Amino acid sequence: MANTRKRYSAEFKAKVALDALKGELTLAQLATKHGVHMTMISTWRKQAVDGMASVFSGKAEAAEVGREADVEKLHAKIGQLVVERDFLAKAFGR
Repeated sequence: MANTRKRYSAEFKAKVALDALKGELTLAQLATKHGVHMTMISTWRKQAVDGMASVFSGKAEAAEVGREADVEKLHAKIGQLVVERDFLAKAFGR
């Protein structure tokens, strides 16, 4: 029997971490509410706190600029490949 591990979306983790940061419920209450182990909630809360600084440091903005540049390069490559495909299709009479 294979051990299957449940995967949680980033949105779900953020929601649970935010609930934990609010401090309105105990970890045990949050675990019951969200159906996850208390250790996971603690881990996600710590990751949220550790990652908060990058939101204000500009690292997130720099990463977004890098992603945009990558998308532009990929669009250019797609355009090049389409032109090459069309050229070859005409050359071979298709």
